[in-house]
Amino acid sequence: MKIAFYDAKAYDIAYFDHENEKYGYKLKYFDYHLGPETARLAAGYDAVCAFVNDVIDEPTINALYEAGIRHIALRCAGYNNVDFKTAYGKCHITRVPAYSPYAVAEHAAALMLTLNRKTHRAYIRTRDNNFTINGLMGFDLHGKTAGVVGTGKIGRIFIDICRGFGMNIVAYDPFPAKDTDFEYATLDELFRRSDVISLHCPLTPDTHYIINEESISKMKPGGLILNTSRGALIDTRALIEALKERRIGGAALDVYEEENEYFFEDFSDNIVSDDTLTRLIAFPNVLVTSHQAFFTKEALEQIAAVTLQNIKEFEEGGPLPNEICYNCMKKGTNDCRKDSKRCF
Repeated sequence: MKIAFYDAKAYDIAYFDHENEKYGYKLKYFDYHLGPETARLAAGYDAVCAFVNDVIDEPTINALYEAGIRHIALRCAGYNNVDFKTAYGKCHITRVPAYSPYAVAEHAAALMLTLNRKTHRAYIRTRDNNFTINGLMGFDLHGKTAGVVGTGKIGRIFIDICRGFGMNIVAYDPFPAKDTDFEYATLDELFRRSDVISLHCPLTPDTHYIINEESISKMKPGGLILNTSRGALIDTRALIEALKERRIGGAALDVYEEENEYFFEDFSDNIVSDDTLTRLIAFPNVLVTSHQAFFTKEALEQIAAVTLQNIKEFEEGGPLPNEICYNCMKKGTNDCRKDSKRCF
C-alpha cells in the first residue's frame, strides 16, 4: 500500500513511521493541506491520510476519485470538514473515533485554571521582573458550578476533574448518558446557573453557534466559556461583543471557527490578516491555544495505531468498523453496512 499523507508535521512523521514498522507501507508525507489543488498529488497512491483542517469537499473528493483513491483515512475524530454526500459510493471514509479523552479533558481543565487564575499573564510579568499581582485576581473553583455541554467520554472525564476541585455539576446532552450521578438540565438552565461553561459536543446543525448572542445573554455575569471541541460551536462575533461589554468574565479557546489557515502553522514573522482572530487574541481575558488539546504522547500513539489499522482493514477487503458515511448519518443509525460490513 502506498499512502499519501497530507498536512504532515514532524510529530506525525515520527509516530506514524514508528507504528508503520509493523506494516511496511510506503508513506509519502506532504506538508500541504489536502484540497482541490493538492488532491492531484495522490495519483498513483492507494489511500490518503488527512487531518481535521484539510478541505475534503466535493471538488477534492472528485479529484481524489479520478486519481484512483477509494479510501480517505482521517487521523482524527472530527469529520465536519468532509462532504459525505459526495464521498458516498466513491471513497470510504474512516476515522479515529477516540484516542485519548483524558488529553482533551485535562487540557480543558488547564485552560479553566489558567484563565481563572491568569497564570499566563503572571508568567509574562515575572519574566520582565514585574512582581505585582494587580489584575490577576481569580475566584475559588470550589463550590462553583461547571456547566458541561456534551457528556461523552471527554465530557464525563472533565466532570470528574471538576468534582476534584469541589465544583457542582450541571450537564446538557440531547442523549443523556445512563447510570450517571450528575444532574442534567436544559441548556437555558445550564447557561443561567453555570460559573464555567465547557463545550464537549460535536459540530452538527443543531450545535452550530450553540453559544450565540441569545445564549450569552442568559449566562451569569463574569462566567467563563471553554471550548476544546469545534470552533463553530461559538459565534465568534457575538463572543467578542460580550467581551467588549464585559458580560462574561473570559473565554479559553483551543479551536476557532476559521482556524484552517492558521492553526498548526507558524505565522510569527507574518501579519495575521484575520481581524477577528487578532481581536480575540488582543483581549486580556481571552486565552487561545492552537488546537492542541489532543496533543499528548498517548494520543499520538493511538492515532497512528488506529489510522494504520483502518488502512489495513481496507486493504484486506474486510469490515471497516471505523467507517462513517452519508447514508449512515441520513438514517441516524450509524450502521448501513452491507454483507461485507462496509457502507457500500
